[in-house]
Amino acid sequence: MTTPKKSAIVTAASRGIGRAIALRLGLNGTAVAVNYHSNLTAAEQVVGEITAGGGSAIAAQGDMGVQADVERLFDTALERFGGLDILVTNAASQANGKIADVTDETFDRAVEVNIKGTFRAMRLAANKLNEGGRVVNISTGCTRAHCPDTGAYSATKIAGELLAVALAKELGHRRITVNSVLPGLVDTDGILPHVRQQFDMIASMTPLGRIGQPGDIADIVAYLVSEQAGWITGQSIVAAGGLG
Repeated sequence: MTTPKKSAIVTAASRGIGRAIALRLGLNGTAVAVNYHSNLTAAEQVVGEITAGGGSAIAAQGDMGVQADVERLFDTALERFGGLDILVTNAASQANGKIADVTDETFDRAVEVNIKGTFRAMRLAANKLNEGGRVVNISTGCTRAHCPDTGAYSATKIAGELLAVALAKELGHRRITVNSVLPGLVDTDGILPHVRQQFDMIASMTPLGRIGQPGDIADIVAYLVSEQAGWITGQSIVAAGGLG
């Protein structure tokens, strides 16, 4: 008798860290709903890589700052996979800059995606996940390291960490674990040019001597959603190569 295939939603999975997570899960045998906001081509490339490797995946559009889209994403995954075991909340909207300079429009969008979107996805997971499921929230190491010009953004991201701790306590009786991963600087296409110019300096300050890669975060998520991590819940795991 074969073990039934697990299924997952990974939000904002068409690029960067989300892409690496979707690929890792998909190539490990999990059926993945690859969520994207606007870049269908990139999402389909992720799906193609998973299916080429023998896995199962679908591209699922949805703006995580819109409640109806979040609900549709879950409905799509449940209809396609027949159940849901894993949620990875990776979507984020930036609100970088000094607090004095961040506009209401920018901050409101970050609140809609980073707080409300994460809350709505976790709420649906609380009602829809199979017993023994997993929730992994991708936050930011800047909630601990107090990175320059990220105060408004970090304020919205730490909300997801607090939600994860609360949800871990609420869902433990169903053997569902809920954890957050807090990446440090990771080399993605979303890195601002002036930050990229400082990569060598930042790497030299990092105990492990390099900049993080999306696959580093995917490795941690893959472990947290595994059976071997069933005794870890309610934790915020900093993944920054020792920096901070």
